[in-house]
Amino acid sequence: MNFNDLLSKADEETLQRLLGSATFRLLKLLEPNLVHPSKLREILLTLYTPEELLLSKEHRNLLFNLITPEQAKILAVVLEAPADRDPCQALKKVKINGFSESRKYLFNFFEIPIYSRTQKIAQTPELIENTPKYPLFTHQRHVVQKVKNYLSKEPRRVLLHLPTGAGKTRTAMNIIAEHLRNNEPTLVIWLAYSEELCEQAVTEFQKAWDSLGDRPISTYRFWGSHELDLEQAQDGLVVAGLAKVYHAAKKSIRFINQLGVRCSLVIIDEAHQAIAQTYKLVLDALVVPYEKTALLGLTATPGRTWADINTDARLAKFFALQKVTLEIPGYDNPIDYLVDRQYLAKVNYRPLFYETGSELTPQDLNRINTELDIPQYILDRLAADEQRNLRIILELEALAPHHQRIIVFNASVAHARLIAGILRFRGANADAVTGDTPKSERERLIHSFKDEQPQTKILCNYGVLTTGFDAPKTSAAVIARPTKSLVLYSQMVGRAIRGIKAGGNATAEIVTVVDSQLPGFSSVASAFHNWEDVWRKNP
Repeated sequence: MNFNDLLSKADEETLQRLLGSATFRLLKLLEPNLVHPSKLREILLTLYTPEELLLSKEHRNLLFNLITPEQAKILAVVLEAPADRDPCQALKKVKINGFSESRKYLFNFFEIPIYSRTQKIAQTPELIENTPKYPLFTHQRHVVQKVKNYLSKEPRRVLLHLPTGAGKTRTAMNIIAEHLRNNEPTLVIWLAYSEELCEQAVTEFQKAWDSLGDRPISTYRFWGSHELDLEQAQDGLVVAGLAKVYHAAKKSIRFINQLGVRCSLVIIDEAHQAIAQTYKLVLDALVVPYEKTALLGLTATPGRTWADINTDARLAKFFALQKVTLEIPGYDNPIDYLVDRQYLAKVNYRPLFYETGSELTPQDLNRINTELDIPQYILDRLAADEQRNLRIILELEALAPHHQRIIVFNASVAHARLIAGILRFRGANADAVTGDTPKSERERLIHSFKDEQPQTKILCNYGVLTTGFDAPKTSAAVIARPTKSLVLYSQMVGRAIRGIKAGGNATAEIVTVVDSQLPGFSSVASAFHNWEDVWRKNP
């Protein structure tokens, strides 16, 4: 039986239950006369794939109610359902797990290709042979020289602080290439905490070494399913996930020792993470025992928090209070220089004020004040606020005629799906990506968002596009997820402010939903010098 034929049997009540009450209520508020079953089916399939609907027990049981008794009998036999006079009730007792045989039979019954949306991507090789364009702007060349001076003498560690859009990755790749040319054989280790950042580093190094290299060299992937053969890794760049290195070190101290002995330079991307306990252990194991091994941190935000000066001071101390910052003569703030020279877009920061529907309790306010960021249960409460969601949707519809690519930072997975689904229902080209989106589907949606097609595209997300995501044509962002983290806010803003010289736009708009009683920020420029006091050395 075809899945779409099955879904066509669902009446308005069933579709409402499949969609969820929050989505249905919002649809009724926006389009009270247009909520017909055909439209509801369309919006349902923008929120969920057929696979996701069948793998959810709640949704699956609703769908089983739509099949005929004869079909239920056949499917009950196929799935080896427990004995029951009512075959439909028997089906509801079947457990469908992971990649089990029952999952395969279920998908076959409803004519869904097993790998239609979750097809495994061909493994990329752990080893890439690169053979020797990659210029630096003036401001980048200046910071490269300063970094090299710090790394050439004790304690051989420094943090490179460049604002988003100033090219810290390209700058770092020039440093790495020169280091590899001057040290043969040797390993440079690039550490990052997400797969997206790791893959981004591999791609960027290949471009750099093609122009700057002096010999054939190897790039090794060591994250996710990729493994590292230490006997083979003698000369080149190892791009590794921090979690992968940490777990490998826990299994075998010999592994981290062998890796450290062969390494002469360690780079940690998004270095404000460096003092997290597990990450610090990895960095210390790779750097501290080896007198000549250097450590370079990269960040657009040289602190971990907005208000906790002790945490930020620990980060500064970890890098020996040595920080290279972009400094431009005649400019108090380098971001103004980057905007003037069109490396960054000229940004219009606008607040979208919203009076929270329910008052925060003293307990809520205490949680907000004591935790590093807004507790998720408060974000979930905001995500369910219909009037707030209406304001967000109307704001996005107002932005759409003026921007080809718009990114939305949502308060939860459900919130990203909800906003994208409603926008699609109202005719917008909108998608949602979250940590729950299958990898192949996430890559497809991101690739579509990055393409050169002229129509406006809106990408809603939760938790996956703050780092390692580069779509320079993005010219607007709506930040619908409140945060206390200046680091996170800066990362969100950074996705939409690339200037013309960085392949982006002359102007950009950042709309921040400002919820009453919750903390927030106004712009990246005002945040650039936020942590300067903790990096000052005592006279």
